[in-house]
Amino acid sequence: MASLTPGPDRGGDGTGLVIELADVASASLATAGGKAINLGRLAAAGFPVPPGFCLTTAAYREAAPKDMDAIAARLDGAAGTDTKTGYDGGRGLPDEDRNQLAGQARGAMAAAPVPPGVETAIRDAYAAMGGGPVAVRSSATAEDLPFASFAGQQDSFMDVAGADAVVQAVRRCWASLWTDRAAAYRATNGISQREVGLAVVVQRMVDAAAAGVLFTGNPVTGTRTETVIDAGHGPGQAVVSGAVNPDHFRVETASGRILQAPQVRASGLTDAQLRELASLGDAAHRLLGAPQDVEWVIDAGGTAWLTQSRPITTLYPLPEEAPAGAGPAADGQARAYLCATLLQGLTRPITPMGLSVLGIMRNTKGPWKYASPGLRLYVDLTPAIRNTYGRQWLLRMLPLADGRSAAVFPALLDDPRFSVVRSAPGQRARKRRRGRTPAAKATANAGISSLWTVVALFPAMARAVLRPEAELRRARGYQDQLETLLQLPGPATAAQRLQHAEGILGSTVDGIIKSSLPAPSAGYVMLAAARRLLRGIAKPRELEAVLRGLPHNVTTEMDLELWRVAADIGKDPEARKALMEQRPDQLARRYRAGTLPGIAQESLRGFLARYGHGAVAEIDLGMPRWAEEPDHLLGIISNYLRVEDPEQAPDRQFARAAQHADDRVQELVGRAAARSRLRGRLVALSLRRVRQLSGLRELPKFYIVLVLAEMHRQLDAIGDELAKTGSIAHPGDVFFLDFDELRVALRGADVRKLVADRRQMYDVELRRRHVPRLLLSDGTDVEAAMTAASAAQPGPAADRLTGTPASAGTATGKVRVVLDPVGAHIEPGEILVAPSTDPGWTPLFMTAGALVMEMGGVISHGAVVAREYGIPAVVGVADATERLRDGQSVTVDGAAGTVAW
Repeated sequence: MASLTPGPDRGGDGTGLVIELADVASASLATAGGKAINLGRLAAAGFPVPPGFCLTTAAYREAAPKDMDAIAARLDGAAGTDTKTGYDGGRGLPDEDRNQLAGQARGAMAAAPVPPGVETAIRDAYAAMGGGPVAVRSSATAEDLPFASFAGQQDSFMDVAGADAVVQAVRRCWASLWTDRAAAYRATNGISQREVGLAVVVQRMVDAAAAGVLFTGNPVTGTRTETVIDAGHGPGQAVVSGAVNPDHFRVETASGRILQAPQVRASGLTDAQLRELASLGDAAHRLLGAPQDVEWVIDAGGTAWLTQSRPITTLYPLPEEAPAGAGPAADGQARAYLCATLLQGLTRPITPMGLSVLGIMRNTKGPWKYASPGLRLYVDLTPAIRNTYGRQWLLRMLPLADGRSAAVFPALLDDPRFSVVRSAPGQRARKRRRGRTPAAKATANAGISSLWTVVALFPAMARAVLRPEAELRRARGYQDQLETLLQLPGPATAAQRLQHAEGILGSTVDGIIKSSLPAPSAGYVMLAAARRLLRGIAKPRELEAVLRGLPHNVTTEMDLELWRVAADIGKDPEARKALMEQRPDQLARRYRAGTLPGIAQESLRGFLARYGHGAVAEIDLGMPRWAEEPDHLLGIISNYLRVEDPEQAPDRQFARAAQHADDRVQELVGRAAARSRLRGRLVALSLRRVRQLSGLRELPKFYIVLVLAEMHRQLDAIGDELAKTGSIAHPGDVFFLDFDELRVALRGADVRKLVADRRQMYDVELRRRHVPRLLLSDGTDVEAAMTAASAAQPGPAADRLTGTPASAGTATGKVRVVLDPVGAHIEPGEILVAPSTDPGWTPLFMTAGALVMEMGGVISHGAVVAREYGIPAVVGVADATERLRDGQSVTVDGAAGTVAW
């Protein structure tokens, strides 16, 4: 029977107040909650689940006092909703206010009487079970979800005996829906407090000989082919709560091979029981469609029972599939991916439209194939790893791009799944006779095409060396031509805007490359020439100082211009007071309304006219441009206004860096001339061209971001139109579609559900703190696996962190950990500690005493800019944002690559 006890139907699907557990599988999430539905599906499929019943959310809603809706609405912070991007979820509500409101809701539910009909239903269902000890577990409608497990957020009670005790346990479960931690978790995950409800699962208690949890994917390394089991003697609460140190096992799921086990098994589990648990977990994984976190019990008779199963929501997503044309690895499935967006200084996910545009920008005919798990761009390294020359190239290049990736990469070279492919002589001869495969031909043709692109730049590079001033004018002058190409004559329809946005990137990239790439390329060629001429005269790192304070760098020019804006504002008492006392979001609203003090309004307007196309994470087309949301810039200006020591002013620091570079050039020229007059002249020419041309290295990206900003503006206008017609809920939703989907939406299709699902995924990834650098196709985070394997080995010295030296010099100051530059506050001289950086972060560098980054290598953006500004920098420092804390005094040694305290 589907319903053990009839009652008023408020669950929404006709099942009444109580449902037998085996019948819950067909109930809705709103009726039974995530925990009950998962248990019901397992029970219906024949898994060993202790019998019981589910008290539906209809009972909770009948018991809830009338004022609960008002409290929940206040918890949602509905007044703070962002009308452009949609529901805020109460994230902006201060913790103290949220906790106070949650306490009111909790108290109201605890004091509310259990309605007579509900109490009767509980007592009758408990009696039908035969009484005895039961487990009473909360099952919230926002629980055990694919993107948020809510593990431990609501209360459950074990060994509850007697009908009175069961009724009281149900009441306590209801109240636990409003614990401070549960309300905060919902706010963090963007789940409305007004829409949650709570069902209760009542199950027969199992007399446990051993109990614990198992994970059908390794929660530490991400490996999906392993089952991890934690086990303890007796009931499992101590294991789940962390009150005891459990036996820890790893099992190869497919074969049942025990990969790890303690020498002494306090839990008493046998190998056969471990294999049975792994098999049950794997079957639950297959049934429920995702890796599972399963609570289990083995009774005195040796029977295994599953008492709970929820998705593991912390695993990094798998690459969806091997990219087309990538070909199989040695075992037909293992592939290795490097996170390309981390190399660009981005830890955050990229919007779906942003990924779509990056796909257009990259060379689809080239040798590299891509995947985008977790809304981040990964490049498939497998073909290169399985090739001798590819390995050598990666071993040379990775240390420059990201020191931590370089440290992890050698582990792959020893993995037999990625061994070098060597053909026998006879096979090579047959391949030559048959000709190359289409994939090989495409790769070769792409290589030839890329080579010709480079060769075509040689005349312009030579021209830059011979006539640098003319090449500088040519490169900078292209902006006027580009801005003309970006214009769309108006008025324009939404379809015309879409066509323009989709086409302008392809029509401008060639011109950007030809106009802006030769000069900086020539500059770095001359740097290589100088390094060769100075071999045996100067150490390679001595040339780093030559790159400080480079002229003609658009990013540096932008930062210094922002400093001048701050200096102008600082001269006006009213403007200075406003910028120092109001939050960046308040100032941004005033700017858009035109009500900032006059000098602030005009200075910022002038800055945005030149640089408003920029953004934090600017290579993501979906990110708001500064012209739309200047909050970040206003926060930086406020920081600049706190600079009181004239010697810490960014313009003076930059001038000192430039003077230091000029002094180093003269010194190196003198040392070279001591060997021979000709060598001295050649070194002088080379270093002079380095100083003249290398600063233009930011110009190609500056132009590309100009193009992206115009595309963003056109798509924004399309979003306004689609929101009015109801195809999307909010204008910003356009950035969660691709171009083809936008065309469908313009034809009148409702894509709101598609957007909502993608926004949910995006929000989950936005909260992710750790992103795998190297990701295998079975989900293994190679760095995490290495760390886990070496956990028993002695760690680094307790008084320092080490990384890759990136910019020489030492600085002592207080730590400022910044995870997001928007609204960040950094006092002059503080040590900026960040996960990674892109050009949107660089204004913070101007007053920082030093830079410490978790990501990056010597050629990463943050490292290069730190050298140009003359501040010490150490990059590739593992877990720096977690191991260093705000206010901690540290010394950064950029030459040694250490952060000491």
